[in-house]
Amino acid sequence: MRRPIGVFDSGLGGLTVVRALRRRLPAETIVYFGDTARVPYGIKSGRTVMRFAVEDCEFLGRYDPKFIVVACNTASAAALPALRKRFGWPICGVIEPGARAAVRAAGDRLIGVIGTEGTIASGAYREAIRRLRPGASLVEKACPLLVPLAEEGRAADDPIVRAVVREYLEPLRQAGVGVLVLGCTHYPLLKGAMADVLGPAVALVDSAEAVADEVARDLGQAGLLAPDGRGTLRCYVSDHPDRFREVGCRFLGEKVESVALVSPEEFFAGADGAAARTESAS
Repeated sequence: MRRPIGVFDSGLGGLTVVRALRRRLPAETIVYFGDTARVPYGIKSGRTVMRFAVEDCEFLGRYDPKFIVVACNTASAAALPALRKRFGWPICGVIEPGARAAVRAAGDRLIGVIGTEGTIASGAYREAIRRLRPGASLVEKACPLLVPLAEEGRAADDPIVRAVVREYLEPLRQAGVGVLVLGCTHYPLLKGAMADVLGPAVALVDSAEAVADEVARDLGQAGLLAPDGRGTLRCYVSDHPDRFREVGCRFLGEKVESVALVSPEEFFAGADGAAARTESAS
């Protein structure tokens, strides 16, 4: 069996990263874990997010991954250095690739960053951007309601979404941002509403494409790229597999073919039981 790329997030949002990976690396097999029983991570303490991220990596480790993608901004901010120290696989987060893309797009313009409360409080984007461009001007905004709205399946043209997005982004528009970093993997689904508030002159930076490029580069340098063919995607969740399948197609851009429910007992005891409970949508 091909060694997979492991990807985890607190819920559905990481499927936007999987979407980019499948476009960039169609031959790769991907195993995805969405911790839907404990979403969102963004309002949890750093200590709790660290524990969840370690557990998520340990679960994916049962599938012998050749690379792990932390497709969660909050977990990338709170846990990435510790995960790299603890585990032996190459591990990539979403913040550093997103910061590099923002700096390239910004020039000398003001950079806006939106994210969960945990991501913004961590200062991770600010630190990453200023490591790349010490004099960069930034304005940051926590947007805690956007993840639940995206998880509910609400679209960018939903009146509630548009009202919430305007409430959050109007101060950034007035501040004159030239680039907006979407510091959460759920946010790309709401880009239309954000573009309407900010106008066409503001570049919206989604780190998913940058992550896919980084994974492709690192696997290529290590000689670990899969041979030609079409890789499979297997998804595991800690709650609501039917809802994940139904709403996940909006994040993934294609039908979610296979979803397995991982019970708490299975999560901590091993992956074999979860694999046996896979529910497939053919």
